[in-house]
Amino acid sequence: MDLKLALLVGAGGFIGAILRFGVGGFLNEPRFPSGTLAVNILGSFLLGVIMFSSLSQLNLSDEWKMFLGVGIMGAFTTMSAFSFEILSILEEWQALKAGTYIMVTVFLCVLAVYLGKLFNTAVLVKIM
Repeated sequence: MDLKLALLVGAGGFIGAILRFGVGGFLNEPRFPSGTLAVNILGSFLLGVIMFSSLSQLNLSDEWKMFLGVGIMGAFTTMSAFSFEILSILEEWQALKAGTYIMVTVFLCVLAVYLGKLFNTAVLVKIM
């Protein structure tokens, strides 16, 4: 592992987590997770800008892409990475693979949250 890149990603992650906390908390409403939705959409857009920077005058170095894309956007929202991967699959004209990935990811992640909730109430509450 490249220590310099690891530190760049870590520093970016610190910044991204604080941004997510601020933006998500500011925009969330009691009846709908609008802050999370906004973070996921904004993060997906920004990751697209960052990762495709070589197509524009921006042309970021690999180090900047790691800091901004993996670090900041990775902590800001994992939805951005998911969206980027879906687009990459679709650009290879693999719609079935992309659709499967979307459905499996959403289903399993929601299931995992539910299982975490069950674990919390069944195990952790009894321990504490």
